[in-house]
Amino acid sequence: MPTSTLVRHWLFKSEPESFSLDDLARAPQQTTFWNGVRNYQARNMLRDEIKVGDGVIFYHSNTKPPAAVGTAEVVKAGYADATQFDPKSPYYDPDATPDAPRWFMVDIRFKDKFKKALPLDDLKQVPGLADMELLRRGSRLSIQRVTPAEWKIVTTLGRKG
Repeated sequence: MPTSTLVRHWLFKSEPESFSLDDLARAPQQTTFWNGVRNYQARNMLRDEIKVGDGVIFYHSNTKPPAAVGTAEVVKAGYADATQFDPKSPYYDPDATPDAPRWFMVDIRFKDKFKKALPLDDLKQVPGLADMELLRRGSRLSIQRVTPAEWKIVTTLGRKG
């Protein structure tokens, strides 16, 4: 029986002073792990839903202005976040064990940088994005689902500049 090759789309938020799209572009093989997520809903997506080949909108949060800045691709599906086992890590979890990890991460690879960053306030004005999770009041998850239509709109706008 053939397996599904459904490609999904996601938005990953990162504070650019901690890790930016440019940092990803400079990383070895333009690839990094996405660790430190400590929210159960986001953890479940990392562990169960995000797959190799999925697209990622890279979003700079906690900056002026917050903005979608480019794209990445998932190159390794969910696996145990090693920082949960390290007592010296700010992401240490004393209740997690290698046999029963609590937190997961994925690896992503840089795809492209938008010609122009797409600030949150501008995205709010775009027809077709009214229902985007990012634009919902109170939506604070660091990992969010993006529909195929939203992906197309955001990436088209970003690549056009």
